[in-house]
Amino acid sequence: MTATTPPSAVTEPDGNALPEAAIALTETSAPAPEPTAPTHTQASQTVSDNVHNQRWQSYLKDCKELIHLVEPLEVAGRIVKVTGLVMVATGIKMPIGGACFIPMQDGGRVEAEVVGFDGEHLLLMPQTAVDGVVPGAKVFSMEVTETLPKPQFGRPPRRRAQDRARHFPVGDGLLGRVVDAAGNPLDNLGPILTDDTAPLNGRVINPLMRAPIEDTMDVGVRAINAMLTVGRGQRLGLFAGSGVGKSVLLGMMARYTTADVIVVGLIGERGREVQEFIEQILGPEGLARSVVVAAPADVSALMRLQGANYATAIAERFRQQGKNVLLIMDSLTRYAMAQREIALAIGEPPATKGYPPSVFAKLPALVERTGNGARGEGSITAFYTVLTEGDDQQDPIADSARAILDGHIVLNRSLAESGHYPAIDIEQSISRAMHNITSKEHQQAARLLKQLYSRYLRNQDLIAVGAYQPGSDPMLDIAINKRDQINAFLQQDIDECAYMQDSLQQLANTIA
Repeated sequence: MTATTPPSAVTEPDGNALPEAAIALTETSAPAPEPTAPTHTQASQTVSDNVHNQRWQSYLKDCKELIHLVEPLEVAGRIVKVTGLVMVATGIKMPIGGACFIPMQDGGRVEAEVVGFDGEHLLLMPQTAVDGVVPGAKVFSMEVTETLPKPQFGRPPRRRAQDRARHFPVGDGLLGRVVDAAGNPLDNLGPILTDDTAPLNGRVINPLMRAPIEDTMDVGVRAINAMLTVGRGQRLGLFAGSGVGKSVLLGMMARYTTADVIVVGLIGERGREVQEFIEQILGPEGLARSVVVAAPADVSALMRLQGANYATAIAERFRQQGKNVLLIMDSLTRYAMAQREIALAIGEPPATKGYPPSVFAKLPALVERTGNGARGEGSITAFYTVLTEGDDQQDPIADSARAILDGHIVLNRSLAESGHYPAIDIEQSISRAMHNITSKEHQQAARLLKQLYSRYLRNQDLIAVGAYQPGSDPMLDIAINKRDQINAFLQQDIDECAYMQDSLQQLANTIA
């Protein structure tokens, strides 16, 4: 047999085996083999793996899209009773003030708000007509999208029930727009372009943190600037019957005021008056820096109530931005009547002339949201119109409003019938902040003109029949001589603007 050399043995050219050290040295110094190109089989495997990954990624993407299409489980109640303005629902738990909706068979829906409960039954007040609601109709809660608070306004986290309630658009995107009580545009100018939202009920301001009333607010009306000077952050009532000219006076203040922003709340007015106020009284100049919230008389009581709160919420947001706001609400009486409708519908007993106690609790809660904000913020100067039935100044709403406001301006029907516009009765009107924001000379001049005006009115019958003898009363003699000047001073055309300095100069010339 022929002997073979082991495969691991290394031999010299002469056939002799090399020592182990030499073998190790030879293996160390041998060059590394060059990498070989991937074979056809390996390349096919790589392409197969990529296609496999792409298929899985596409499948997972489709699953993710399908997950978003899955409807979450919703808890629904059902309608068991509809009586008048109130719907009764059961099978669902919601807090007072919570929003819900009832889907209709035709694809629409009726939105409602929880205004009370009776045991396990919820009392719902619909925002629109309930035509089409059937027995057993489902009731769903309206989810609220949580948004982060914006630090530039110092908004606190949403810990209150009101903060978790529905939010409505506010901010600069509303300037020049006309919206309804739900924030939907009414002017056919497209959607509201704002991301800023706020709840209907703002936070209560600590009374010790409010800035005092120190500056005057120029409203452009001579009789008010001179005789009933308004302070920035003051709340006043405009007391008048129907057809005395309160809407025209409000429009004059809206056009000629020096406020940065104007918020107008037309609550419970006729639909025709809404358009007239915007186009003829407010005008394009006033509308450019205004926000109009319209909740006319033909909408539900809940929407009228919501419209007043929404207008106040818009003004509050501008105040947080450091702006001086003029809030005009026409009218506070319609707001009280809307609350009366709701309260009586859910069974609250009437107290004073048919008004339940909750009405007199709602009025100060709404009014106290206006005024000056904390130091460093802006202000809300508010004018609320109060309808006096039959020109009765002792109407319960008028009497309650007079007690919670910082002054009242009374419009006299007899002055309006005689062609005296604006028909401001300076005898019955007063501004409670005037003595803090005006000079002594201004106060003395206004007091003297008021005395002359009052003295003439009290002796008007004697003067008319010729029973008064000149010289009997020196003050009355002055009043008779200056009667025409005083009337001309107190009257003002709708297109005339009288700024503060001009008003004070004319006041001085009138009594000189």
